[in-house]
Amino acid sequence: MGTDFKYQYAHTWFRNMDKLIHYVNQDGRVNALYSTPSIYTDAKYAENNSWPLKKDDFFPYADRVNAYWTGYFTSRPALKGYVRVLSGYYLAARQLEFFKGRSVARPTTDTLADALAIAQHHDAVSGTSQQHVAFDYAKRLSIGYKEAEEVVAASLACLVESVSKSGCGSMGIKFQQCPLLNITYCPPTEVDLSLGKKLAVVVYNSLGWKRDDVIRIPVINENVTVQDSSGKEIVSQLLPIIDASIAIRSSHVTAYVGESPNATPKYWLAFAASVPPLGFSTYIISSTKQKAANSVKGTLYTSKGSGNDTIEVGPGNLKLIYSGIEGKLTQYVNSRSMIRASVNQSYSYYSGNDGSGDFQASGAYIFRPNGTFPIQSEGQTRLTILQGPLYDEVHQKINSWIYQITRVYKEKDHAEIEFTVGPIPIDDGIGKEIVTKVSTTMKSNKTFYTDSNGRDFLERIRDYRADWDLEVNQPVAGNYYPINLGMYMKDDITELSILVDRSVGGSSIVDGQLELMLHRRLLQDDGRGVAEALNETVCVLDKCTGLSIQGKYYLRIDPLGEGAKWRRSLGQEIYSPLLLAFTEQDGDSWTKFQAPTFSGLDASYSLPDNVALLTLQELEDGKVLLRLAHLYEIGEDKELSIWLINTIAEMSLSANQEREEMEKKRLVWKVEGSSHEEPNASRGGPVDPVKLVVELAPMEIRTFIVELS
Repeated sequence: MGTDFKYQYAHTWFRNMDKLIHYVNQDGRVNALYSTPSIYTDAKYAENNSWPLKKDDFFPYADRVNAYWTGYFTSRPALKGYVRVLSGYYLAARQLEFFKGRSVARPTTDTLADALAIAQHHDAVSGTSQQHVAFDYAKRLSIGYKEAEEVVAASLACLVESVSKSGCGSMGIKFQQCPLLNITYCPPTEVDLSLGKKLAVVVYNSLGWKRDDVIRIPVINENVTVQDSSGKEIVSQLLPIIDASIAIRSSHVTAYVGESPNATPKYWLAFAASVPPLGFSTYIISSTKQKAANSVKGTLYTSKGSGNDTIEVGPGNLKLIYSGIEGKLTQYVNSRSMIRASVNQSYSYYSGNDGSGDFQASGAYIFRPNGTFPIQSEGQTRLTILQGPLYDEVHQKINSWIYQITRVYKEKDHAEIEFTVGPIPIDDGIGKEIVTKVSTTMKSNKTFYTDSNGRDFLERIRDYRADWDLEVNQPVAGNYYPINLGMYMKDDITELSILVDRSVGGSSIVDGQLELMLHRRLLQDDGRGVAEALNETVCVLDKCTGLSIQGKYYLRIDPLGEGAKWRRSLGQEIYSPLLLAFTEQDGDSWTKFQAPTFSGLDASYSLPDNVALLTLQELEDGKVLLRLAHLYEIGEDKELSIWLINTIAEMSLSANQEREEMEKKRLVWKVEGSSHEEPNASRGGPVDPVKLVVELAPMEIRTFIVELS
């Protein structure tokens, strides 16, 4: 009954099913009925059987030989990235909506919530819809964002003008935001400050702990200075905006807003921000008549591709060592953790099988490679290196359609790799699936680890399944897994971790190596219902080219057993980046805000490092939905897998019933191979109504409804 697209004729289905049920039941041997999940579950429970206990997942899935459903882990990476960005934005917008007080009328965050919810459909964020449907998902997300943007602007205007709990005043301040910063477009920051204007930047942190990070915005003036909320000048850094970024900016802004941008910024202005938990800090950018003492323009170094020189990059503990001859990464050195490791990073592509042999092509669902090919640099590899007090950048033009920037920060012990891939060339009539590979000398013994929905990490062993004897017919596609948060591998000494900014596919096809699939462009349909090739294009002024993807991943090497804290804490920061809002100010006063800083938590408190605030949302009845999660698994970290925190009164995960009532209805199943019932998962104890202390067991999420006076 049913299947995809059929319920547009629901009346036909039910009319015929009614007849079938009627005549089957007339026979009397079978009682046919429209069932529900509860009816089905109760019937299975009544059989009193013992059931097999499965602790891993079902990835990777294949419905026949040479047909592994591992391509969709990466398909439509732009849509995957958009969903991820707006998910983090929605979390922050709901918090700010709560702090201001939810509006009875619009704008609210509900439209964005609805758009994100429908984007979770199994043919939406997966990238397996037709192109016009993918456009519709993106359009709904954009509409939702625009309304949520108004909520954020109004909430911040209220909070910066309110020195008491009495509510908002006239809210004369108008904040602007920059959703197109990824293509170097931010009109509020691209103003001429030399005329005496000042730019106020409000930086909001949606995490439950204090956060320090580097802010980057495009500016047109060279002589600028940055002050914090106390009026103190802070360290900043100017870097030139590269031609490749300007080209992407020009074409994509025209496509997005319908006209070419007026001004072209010359520099990235970077400065270090420190922001309280669930709160914001304000920074003021202004012009100076002479070069600011703390503003350092990046220095330029271009390798000549000759000699035996090595190039050291990084102003802090972490140093990346590049070969001056080949222009490639060779070593990762961390003076704090005493790590010194050989590392190489490269690009390759898998040619997409066209299905000419057995009608199974590589497509939106299916990953079926037809050979792997290294992507060689066109001509000599040249490194352009920009160095400053906050971070260093290494620019590499791999070829005409792959550009990479590696950043090493003074205060961070990981490398940030920003890539621009596309348009993928198809002039040869061959679809291509682009991967980046990080290779080390680690002895990983076929084993690596990938996250399960961004929560626990599952062990993966190449060419092996715990539940059955695997016949290997696709040694690459059959070892690919979904990467939502990250992946890592380890040996007896070290562990190498990679975190991602959106869902992608990844694997370890060779010991000591991790790979991520960044982009796919294919020319054949794979026969799973899309009925289109995965060939995304962008059209600007009647000129169409293949889609380019810009994204980031993050790399770190730790001593064995010490990588979990970084994976968990940075994973939260990637998902919930600092939110930026801008407004211009005139006059000599450095800021006109009554409250230039704010925190939703008591000044003496922040959440523990292992606890995430998943939800802080005002409901329609004025009550507050609060959801907290323990970030660590049992034994994942020797300290952070244990802890207690403060708060309130309890619901089921989805907040649709009280937990106590839910527990009464819970069924206890028998487990095969044991006389015992299913093992009890570790759970935090009941909440004391006086002390209001909440206990979180490893990996546990607990949900509360809070009624405020």
